[in-house]
Amino acid sequence: MDEIKYRAVKYIRLSIADGKDGESNSIINQRRLIDEFLSKHTEIESVGEYVDDGVSGIVFDRPAFADMMAVIREGTANCIISKDLSRLGRDRIETGRYLQRIFPAIGVRFIAINDNIDTLNDDTDRLIVSVKSILNDEYCRDISVKTRSALEIKRAHGDYTGACPVYGYRKDPNDHNHLVIDEYAANIIRDIFRMKMEGNSAARIATTLNELGVLSPLEYKKDRGLPYPKGGYADRSGAKWSASTIIRILGDATYTGTLIQGKSGTPTYKLKELVQRPEEEWHRRENAHEPVILRHTFDLVQKIMRLDTRTAPNRDKVYLFSGILICGCCGNRMTRKTVPYKGAQYYYYWCPTGKKNGCAKPVMLKESDLIDCVLGSVKAHIANVASLETLISGLDATRIARDLADRLAGQITENERRLDKIKEYKASLYENMINGNLTKDEHKSLKAKYATESDTLISANAGLRNEIEAVLLCKHERMAWTRHFIQFENLDTIDRKIVIHLINSIRVLGKSKIEISFNYQFEYESAVALLQKEAA
Repeated sequence: MDEIKYRAVKYIRLSIADGKDGESNSIINQRRLIDEFLSKHTEIESVGEYVDDGVSGIVFDRPAFADMMAVIREGTANCIISKDLSRLGRDRIETGRYLQRIFPAIGVRFIAINDNIDTLNDDTDRLIVSVKSILNDEYCRDISVKTRSALEIKRAHGDYTGACPVYGYRKDPNDHNHLVIDEYAANIIRDIFRMKMEGNSAARIATTLNELGVLSPLEYKKDRGLPYPKGGYADRSGAKWSASTIIRILGDATYTGTLIQGKSGTPTYKLKELVQRPEEEWHRRENAHEPVILRHTFDLVQKIMRLDTRTAPNRDKVYLFSGILICGCCGNRMTRKTVPYKGAQYYYYWCPTGKKNGCAKPVMLKESDLIDCVLGSVKAHIANVASLETLISGLDATRIARDLADRLAGQITENERRLDKIKEYKASLYENMINGNLTKDEHKSLKAKYATESDTLISANAGLRNEIEAVLLCKHERMAWTRHFIQFENLDTIDRKIVIHLINSIRVLGKSKIEISFNYQFEYESAVALLQKEAA
């Protein structure tokens, strides 16, 4: 019997792509091939086996590979045997570094059976090793290009390509490229949006769900045997609902039936770290699946989240007029304050800017007076809308759509006029700096300001053009805007939900004078103008 000269470890690797190629690349067959080789080389003793199952060969931070290298560095083994060179790795540079530097430095023999590579033999053709490494590397690149191209095509067609659908949806069992509603989770999503519209903070919503015993998205998916993301903040045992989870759900347009994919990706097939892609590279498909939340409800919640919604001390709800109330003098948002007097507490809204900071006529308005005034104005406006709906119901819907489209087109024209002015201003900036009329800092500041204004107007016009197209196709939700007011026709009090639902802003012009801008003001004025035209 030959003397044992080498203590070898068997290294077996199977990637997902290899698994699709057939039985020849299976773990069982790799093991059989290595065992057969060992039976013919009695001078080599097997002392262990390491298997990376479903791991790409382009990276070397594989779990089993790392364990194997730790054992080798301890001196337990001095030989590695694999089926072929591609099992060790497919990255040409990194594979070459192991073969030419690391293995020789620690006295390790490497054998790739099918490629007839054995680093013990001086006659091992380095050219062949290099060529095979290049081919393995190119194989990875080719697979990556084909996979990325296939995914891009599917995303462009509105197919779902993710592995773990968001909470509230599941993959359609008959079509994995399509999402269907998970009714139980969808009802929780609807409750979250409802609670937010009622003025609850994200933290309060999370606490309520935890108190009710509702499983968090992660725990729910685990409990139902659904796919869930592994690793990172999402993969924590016993995870509860949190404010960050609520905020993430409230801002996810997926719940409106919109599929947005390709927000992040890897720069190349050799790098696995995800990077965020610019928005223009995202794939966005409207009406890709059934919505859980109406678009109008989603937009209202986004408005709420953009407002100043600081909660009251020791409370979980935002103030009634938070983010809505504006000082008519300086334009700043007004703040609620508590004034104690003779054992009682009184609540006021006031402008924190004050005279010292430029507000010529700061106003302090009693909250109870403000509520009475707003309630009366809201009820009057709802009555006007109800009367208006009766009058316009007999008019031709096509004519109404055309009139609204014309008014939207007029806004586009106005925005384009402003864009032309901005171009003129931008063109004169450099000349004014050269002539000494502007400093470099002023030039830089104004240039950035005009660029921001220009981007805002361009974006606004793109949205207006989409609205015109939808209006002319009679698909626009704004054609039924009256119902958003009439549903509150019998209200006697106001709360945060009603304020957000109906009011865009309230300007305080004095202690006894306010100016309310209602939501759908543009549509209201368009309908009034159309009726006046009909009367004429």
